Amino acid sequence: MMMITVHPSHVSPAILSAADVVVAIGEAPEQVFVDFSKILGQHCPRVTSRRLEPGEAMVWFRDSGEHPFVFRPSSSQAIRQRHLRKYAEGTLPPERSFYFRGPDKKLNLRAQNLMIFIQLAEGVDDETWLYHLKRGDISGWFRRYIKDEGLASAAEDIEKMSALPGESRKLIKKAIEERYTLPS
Repeated sequence: MMMITVHPSHVSPAILSAADVVVAIGEAPEQVFVDFSKILGQHCPRVTSRRLEPGEAMVWFRDSGEHPFVFRPSSSQAIRQRHLRKYAEGTLPPERSFYFRGPDKKLNLRAQNLMIFIQLAEGVDDETWLYHLKRGDISGWFRRYIKDEGLASAAEDIEKMSALPGESRKLIKKAIEERYTLPS
């Protein structure tokens, strides 16, 4: 079981006593250990007072006899997977969607996610596709609204090198599929 609080004093001492590990973040992590120990009426471990850098935490394994130490947790893949699915299958709001309009603004085809973008890209006429490709609209959307710098860079390379609509469509689709798990 994991308990998360910014105020250990608001948690029952009986509940806190079950904790094997205490993790502190923020500007004064040593105070977390002081408060925790005080609530339980136990000796507080010696803590080196220091300001944690962004992304760092201080951990204390209560039964180890060791003092708390600083560590940097690895980033979560679960969050990344959730965002991947959101951009691949979710619905971006109209102001963040991609619109295939073409040079004469004859179309108004909205792609509110990457799956729909691929479907629309395969169906729009060559003139519309090349219009958006050559203007950098595709890489710009990937960068600004999909927030994927790697995909945007790959698209920029394709925008610069490929004048053939069929080839560039395949390359853009491949770049998306390599980075996102699209439904079958």
